[in-house]
Amino acid sequence: MKSPPAKFPFVCVGLGTFLLVLAGMLAWYVEPRAERTSTDVDATTVFTGTGSYFDTDRIRTVRNQDLTITRQVRGDVAESERSGRAVWDVTTSVDTDESLPAADPHDALQWTKERWVTDRATNAPVHCCGEDPVFAGEAYLKFPFRVEKRTYTWWDSTLGATVPLRYEGKAKVRGYTGYRFVGSVAPTRTGSRQVPGRIVGQPDKGQVLAEEWYANHRVDLVADPRTGRIVYAAVGPRLTLRAPGTARDAAVLLDSRKIAFTPATQRAQVALARDDNDLLRLLGTVLPLVAGVLGALLVAAGTVFVVRGAGGRRARDGQPGRPDPGPPSTTLQKTMM
Repeated sequence: MKSPPAKFPFVCVGLGTFLLVLAGMLAWYVEPRAERTSTDVDATTVFTGTGSYFDTDRIRTVRNQDLTITRQVRGDVAESERSGRAVWDVTTSVDTDESLPAADPHDALQWTKERWVTDRATNAPVHCCGEDPVFAGEAYLKFPFRVEKRTYTWWDSTLGATVPLRYEGKAKVRGYTGYRFVGSVAPTRTGSRQVPGRIVGQPDKGQVLAEEWYANHRVDLVADPRTGRIVYAAVGPRLTLRAPGTARDAAVLLDSRKIAFTPATQRAQVALARDDNDLLRLLGTVLPLVAGVLGALLVAAGTVFVVRGAGGRRARDGQPGRPDPGPPSTTLQKTMM
């Protein structure tokens, strides 16, 4: 059998060593650094449900109406690259059937525009780059990578503060398993608004500086355990007005027990979570495993060829490797005589 070229064993050992080092780098260096919040995000999530809202034309609250919340998130790539942060511009619109499709944001029941800036690795708020509002907490549009089974602080924009969300076990969304976190917001005063007195039960007063109150019946989020992406969300907002100094809601601006991700949004979020996980699994498990196994085989094969080659050379050079046969028997007989 023809022997391999003299350099072949060393090529095997060198290539195998490289693959072993590459496997370690992929698993312990590249993959953890791939766990970064995206900067070029462009996503729309839609919530639907039923509830009540204040009809300004009829000057009263109407009930059992269809409600839609549309949230658009777009990354500011240029600012993200400049700052090294995840800079997202977020618009949120609350609409009735009458204001959809929303040709003008002013037609919506509620419309807000915000800029969120977070650390790409930890998801922690970063106060730079025109952030508005100045927010806090651990989760809002997503949870941190490698979600833990514990209570997280979730930022509620309407409240202007964080809300504790407790871990409530695993949950399936469109066949995909995530971690469920739930919480609620007790009625809290969030501001004031100038309104006609009759809206808050004081018809004898032309204008009243009414108190704005906010509550949330239930916040229900399901997050992908690996990436923190929210694959299901449901909220139960309640916005009311009270006459100054009173303890009773006088007018309901918005109230719903449950407004949740539409089936289409759930499917889209699950698909994105699967894609994210596949990429991280490829970088952190599949490629390191393949590179590690192949590298070990190449190192072992190269070592065997080197050892065998060295043994063959020693044998050909007459070095220890096989016994010396000694002088011919006829020579021994003559010497002994």
